[in-house]
Amino acid sequence: MSDLLTANLLVVNQKAKLIEMTNQYAIRDADGNELGRIEQEGQSKLKKAVRLVGGFDQFMTHTLGVYDAGGNRVLQLTRPRKVFKSRLEVKDSGGRKVGEIVQKNIFGKISFDFVDPNGRSVGRIKAENWRAWNFAIVDDTDREIGRITKKFVGALKGMFTTADNYVVEIDPSVTGDLRLFALGAAAGVDTALKQDDRGLNIGGIGG
Repeated sequence: MSDLLTANLLVVNQKAKLIEMTNQYAIRDADGNELGRIEQEGQSKLKKAVRLVGGFDQFMTHTLGVYDAGGNRVLQLTRPRKVFKSRLEVKDSGGRKVGEIVQKNIFGKISFDFVDPNGRSVGRIKAENWRAWNFAIVDDTDREIGRITKKFVGALKGMFTTADNYVVEIDPSVTGDLRLFALGAAAGVDTALKQDDRGLNIGGIGG
């Protein structure tokens, strides 16, 4: 099994670019060892040119591939074109649909439901304040099973700033599709569910 599916602490670090038309992130452990990467995929030259103009991201479909250190695809995330609320379709390494991460509101404390293929909510991500950068990940009983925060950890304290990375913690007891949802949230929260100056964007890539 991929280390990405067993690791209980992930640091998602953005790879800096002069002009960010293709999002790339490294996934590391607390000691700075690279566990995998997130890459935006399927962008044509025309699509990059349109994104450069600005203001059109929300009307485009975006796909993210999540790969482990060996180059094996672990997840595929697709954010269809949207107007207000974000939705992420989550597929596993074999292309099976795990479900969707669905934005529930655009005002107040932002939350996203983990929805299985039968339409049942099996968990959610909940912002802890209006600015929406600390999140609790909970199961369908509202028990906290993980967190997404911006903070320094381990060896990374001397390597990056909080602007460069965020930390995802997942309870060791979390397995199966719920862990895939948690990993999908980790991969998608800053790209497909994009951040702005108040927290999560309802413009840009996420909105």
